Amino acid sequence: MTCMDKNSRRPMRRCSSVAGEGDVFYEERACEGGKFATVEVTDKPVDEALREAMPKVMKYVGGSNDKGLGMGMTVPISFAVFPSDDGNLQNRLKVWFRIPNKFQSDPPAPSDDSIKIEDREGITVYSTQFGGYAKAADYAAQAAQLRSALESTATYQTDFYFCTGYDPPMKPYGRRNEVWLVKSSE
Repeated sequence: MTCMDKNSRRPMRRCSSVAGEGDVFYEERACEGGKFATVEVTDKPVDEALREAMPKVMKYVGGSNDKGLGMGMTVPISFAVFPSDDGNLQNRLKVWFRIPNKFQSDPPAPSDDSIKIEDREGITVYSTQFGGYAKAADYAAQAAQLRSALESTATYQTDFYFCTGYDPPMKPYGRRNEVWLVKSSE
């Protein structure tokens, strides 16, 4: 059965969860590569690390860079998390903000040394979507459901996955969050 994602009008695949937790909807999606502003935080739980990293990225985008340029936001904001063998998340997080197309060829240099400009190749992901104000536990639960749904039907990287958000913090309803498992190239 194919459904349409009401926000993007992209087809989503439906599969039954192997764990018996109901239906899990997901899609396979190609994500554009390019230059990204990244901030990595270690030795802190994911939610705390995100509260530290996001303001740094927002300041960079807002003009705290060598050119004093406000670049505008792109969505989604994604961050990589690193699961332990038991499924819990390690105290490590890396925020990835895709620099807007207008600045891809010559992005402003960050004023904050903790922000790095990195090239990332395009990736293909298995994505599942959910609402609400997401916390680390919500992302971990969604990732577990997606992994269960993909069991024995797809290969993906297991050492990290991406969590994404599409909405500003002040949007109270209709929020869009996703978990992305990166498809293996094997």
